[in-house]
Amino acid sequence: MQRLQPVEDGVQVGPLITERAREGVASLVADATDSGARVLTGGDAVDGPGWFYAPNVLADVPIDARLMHEEIFGPVAPVTSFATEEEALRLANDTPYGLIAYVFTRDLYRALRVTEGLETGMVGLNAGVISNPAAPFGGVKASGFGREGGKEGIEEFLEIKYVGIGGM
Repeated sequence: MQRLQPVEDGVQVGPLITERAREGVASLVADATDSGARVLTGGDAVDGPGWFYAPNVLADVPIDARLMHEEIFGPVAPVTSFATEEEALRLANDTPYGLIAYVFTRDLYRALRVTEGLETGMVGLNAGVISNPAAPFGGVKASGFGREGGKEGIEEFLEIKYVGIGGM
């Protein structure tokens, strides 16, 4: 069977950037499962050329698992439970990183509270893909400083100068 290339029609998930990146994702998943997380789907490197890793959903991920505190940069969705909205925000913000977070809710007021409370540069609200070249892209904390893309990204490269003119 010939493997489709990442840019071909029909490809839904491309490869990771390097073999080391794929090994890093596998290590995070292994740590989580060794700590008690359950694999619902995926969780393995895909045989063949390229550094493909099957999309993975983990349930019951312990809070102390490494992937709950490190950037994954791979197709892994760790799922854990919480009792209150405040606990969910505390858990979500308990990381040195803050590139993007996702919120799924039908409650508009909860959506506003939670998106405001998340310490991230971007939030996907009821959306799994929020990339948009016209929108600013960037994180907070150890996930970056500043923005690229959109008007905000252009402003990162500009220096504002004020000139006050008196009588001439």
